[in-house]
Amino acid sequence: MIFSTTPTLEGHPIREYRGVVTGETIIGANVFKDFMAGIRDFFGGRSGTYEKVLRQAKDSAMQEMAQRAEQMGCNAIVGIDLDYETVGESGSMLMVTCSGTAVVI
Repeated sequence: MIFSTTPTLEGHPIREYRGVVTGETIIGANVFKDFMAGIRDFFGGRSGTYEKVLRQAKDSAMQEMAQRAEQMGCNAIVGIDLDYETVGESGSMLMVTCSGTAVVI
């Protein structure tokens, strides 16, 4: 599966557009609950804990989107858009959604 945020793939003409595919993930992230109180592993302006949770959520949403495209007989997704939101009481959960156009190249 080829992923692209662009609407085309250089060197790979799109033969068929099969439709929009999406992937959604909501992950409980207790680390967000204590954000204002301080982050234990905060070093150099970055938080490894937050980054790990963000990567896990993104990877899960992208995998779900890829599975949907494969079920449609596609081998690439173009025009991918990723969105991140905190949801739930006190923003205790992270929601990642992704969408794109499933295509055959």
